[in-house]
Amino acid sequence: MAATLSPPRILPSGDSAITVEFSRNIDDAANRRVLALDRILAREPVAGVTETVPTYRSLLVHYDPLQIGFDALSEKLVALAQLPVPPTTKARRWRIPVVYGGEHGIDLEDVAKALNMTPDEIVARHVAGDYRVAMIGFTPGWSYLSGLDPSLHMPRRQNPRLLTPAGTVSIGGVQTGVQCLAGPSGWHLLGRTPVRTYQLHRDPIFLLEPGDHVTFSAIDAKTFAEQDRAAEAGEIVAELIAA
Repeated sequence: MAATLSPPRILPSGDSAITVEFSRNIDDAANRRVLALDRILAREPVAGVTETVPTYRSLLVHYDPLQIGFDALSEKLVALAQLPVPPTTKARRWRIPVVYGGEHGIDLEDVAKALNMTPDEIVARHVAGDYRVAMIGFTPGWSYLSGLDPSLHMPRRQNPRLLTPAGTVSIGGVQTGVQCLAGPSGWHLLGRTPVRTYQLHRDPIFLLEPGDHVTFSAIDAKTFAEQDRAAEAGEIVAELIAA
């Protein structure tokens, strides 16, 4: 029988939530344990648990303290979290179109200069990546992706912008991400995608899920405009390569 894994840290989060922490750093192995525990709780519900929220390195578990106490739930979560992580199941793979640079990716030139590359080299390395959705958060549909080429790692902007466009594809630290809604950001804007990872009146409302794989493809501004109109009408313009 496979050995059990090291126990996670159990942290109280108010009087009706528990954080199950697997690491203090962004780590793919820890993230796989987060998603595995999330799947276990979805498959085998624990009485009193009302919601789970996976992040890069921890799982937030909301519960009803009238149905289950902190100590009992903590013990249950520690036991479940130490089960061997099953082999990765076949994940969905998406290809997401991006128009890079110019008005759509206003930081591309500066990123290229900072990393001593050409803009075309930055795009080529970004498109070549095989990414995994580690978590969804910050704003609806904001997809945090692991797997960024180490040569593209760079600190976030010293002065975050108060508003960046919907559909922005950017890099920050060791991550890349897809921002669905317009909002503030301290990341470096490489381009934009017409894909709506969140669209309230579409089925499905959320396109990407933690554990999905993502690759990017470069498109021109004309194609972006056409696909943006189609996406606004509810069409899913991302390509589902494997399900």
